[in-house]
Order: sequence, then structure tokens, then C-alpha cells
Amino acid sequence: MARIAGVDLPKDKHVVIGLQYIYGIGPTSSAKILERAAVPFDVKVRDLTEEQATKIRVVMERDFLVEGDLRREVQFSVRRLIEIGSVRGLRHRRNLPVRGQRTKTNARTRRGTRKTVAGRGQRRGASKK
Repeated sequence: MARIAGVDLPKDKHVVIGLQYIYGIGPTSSAKILERAAVPFDVKVRDLTEEQATKIRVVMERDFLVEGDLRREVQFSVRRLIEIGSVRGLRHRRNLPVRGQRTKTNARTRRGTRKTVAGRGQRRGASKK
């Protein structure tokens, strides 16, 4: 099992797929890394030589921001938005959707479970029988 950027890659998958288990690496980035490291796409992770794994590590360290460094940078970006008081920062602070989605319905993941409010049931003289 290869360990790259602090992540154990699944040994039964192709390298191009296995690299996507690293935070910040998607399909395109994975293909670019393998291309620059001159590693074939169809090699399984268990069949990687130590030399190939080292090449992949070097390319990733040189050209890509991944795992902890990327998470830290994203966190700093959000903190900066909050500090300057932008609308996006306020949405982050209030734990609401940031990118213009509707919140009257939906947005349950971001807003949390429903909070029931007294007196919100039937209205306008409708009686239940």
C-alpha cells in the first residue's frame, strides 16, 4: 500500500483513481500528476515501484496544494471573508448557504434539522375533525 501526502491509497485500484483519495486531487489533477511523473495510468497502486511513488510525491509537493495545507488555506480564506464583513462571510458565520441558493425550502443540510414553532399549524378558521 502506497502512502502519499499522508494518505494510504487503496491497493486494488488504478493509480489514477487512487490519487483521488487525497483531499484536493480530482480526476484532472490526478492525470496531470501521473503525466508529469511519467507513470502509466493503468498501473495498480500495489504494483507501483518505490521510484514511481517517489516521482509522484515530488510532483505533488512541487506543483499542488493538498491535504492539510489546502484545508488550512481554505479555512484562512473563509476567516478572511468573515473578518472583512462581506456578505459571503456573514453567510458563513450564520451557517447558511453561501452561493445564492434558496433557503425558504431546502438548505436542510446547512441549516440543520427543523425547529418546530408553536402556532404554525392550521390557520384561517380551518377546523380538523
